[in-house]
Parts: sequence; structure tokens; C-alpha cells
Amino acid sequence: MQFALNPALEAEALACAYAERGRLTIADILAPETAEALHLHLRQREDWHQVVNSDDKLVELDRATRAGLSDEQRQMLDQAVYAGARYGFQYRYESLRVPDDEPGRAAQRDLLARFATWWSTGAPRDFLRLVTRAHEIAFADAQATAYSPGDFLTGHDDDVAGKGRVAAYVLNLTPQWRAEWGGLLLFPDSDGAQAEAFIPGFNRLSLLRVPQPHSVTEVSRAAAFRRYAITGWLRR
Repeated sequence: MQFALNPALEAEALACAYAERGRLTIADILAPETAEALHLHLRQREDWHQVVNSDDKLVELDRATRAGLSDEQRQMLDQAVYAGARYGFQYRYESLRVPDDEPGRAAQRDLLARFATWWSTGAPRDFLRLVTRAHEIAFADAQATAYSPGDFLTGHDDDVAGKGRVAAYVLNLTPQWRAEWGGLLLFPDSDGAQAEAFIPGFNRLSLLRVPQPHSVTEVSRAAAFRRYAITGWLRR
């Protein structure tokens, strides 16, 4: 298929809003058929890996491995994840990785990898450069994420030496979502008294300058759907 941006986007107005606050959310970022195709693709994929951190280590569990865990093992894993979240940096969600290099993306040939290539070049990259006023952006790395009930990402600022991260992005791809289901992109103020939240509306792009403290709130057991998104960083 041919990917396309929404032709009605006004880059200059969006750039002014981003320059003022260092973050913004853009409704209807993609042409409807592009967003719908991406959502369907993510729903149909079966090769998701759950990713969990243990201090500085990354643990990945495919669905077959998770299905083979005993109830006791599941409980122990849950306890370890929530213990890590009480006072430190912790996350749990499912992921589909996309290679950073173009040969690796071309080898995968799936819709997600092809989208990542398109997002990193031509009109999309030009648009993102204009909105962020960061013409040094060379490409966008990417992964698909799916947050199920109990999944979350605690506070961090994305500032990692040597990565060349200019801005983070979250392209939300769940057609129906309620704020009370959680999965909110949350920005605390400097004294922790208040926070701003971006609700993951369908075909809505969140952009935030790096570094900037933020988190993703836990998805509630009341959520009727998984919280799908394509996320990553715009990098030098």
C-alpha cells in the first residue's frame, strides 16, 4: 500500500505550538486508510514479545514462553515487576522491533518495517523536521508497542548519551479508548503537584522534545482493547 500523511496538516502552526511547550499532540496525522491498515496489521501480528526490565537488563518473553509459565511463575514475575516500579524505573509491555538500518528493514518486508522506512524519509521526515524545527533529524527509529491490562512505563526522560535523540514520538493506533482505561502519556510539573496527560486517541501523534520527564500510566483491567502504538525517537 501507499502510505500518506493527512494533507490538511498545518506544519507552521504546529511548529509554533511545539516551540512554546516542547510537546504537542497532533490529531489525524495520517490519511485514514494508512492508520486503519497499520492498526489491522498490528492486531494480526502473532510475533509480539513482552519486554520487561530488570535493573539495566532487558528481558524478552515470546508468547509461547509466557504460555508455558506456571501460575506461580506468573505471580513471581508480577511481584518483581511491581516491586521495581515502586521506587525505580520499570516497564512492561509487548513490542515488535524494527531494525534501524535500511537493509534490515528491507529484509523484513512487513508493513511495519515499510512504514518505518517511509516515516524516516521524504515528506514525513520533512514534516517532522518542520514541526520540531530540528533540520538535523536524519531518521526515525521505530517499534510497535501494545499495552495490555497491568502494563506501564514509569518516569524517565529519554536522554541517553550517544543516541542522538532529538524528539520522542508516539503514534497511537487504537480506534477506541477512554481516559479512565489508563495508558496515558503523562507529564508531571517540576514540583510533582500536577501533571498533563495525552490520551491515546486513534491516529493521533504525540511529539515531545528530549529530554523531558514523562511516563505511561498503567492500563486498567477495565480496558476493552490493547493500547497499540508505533513509538520511537527522531534522531540525528
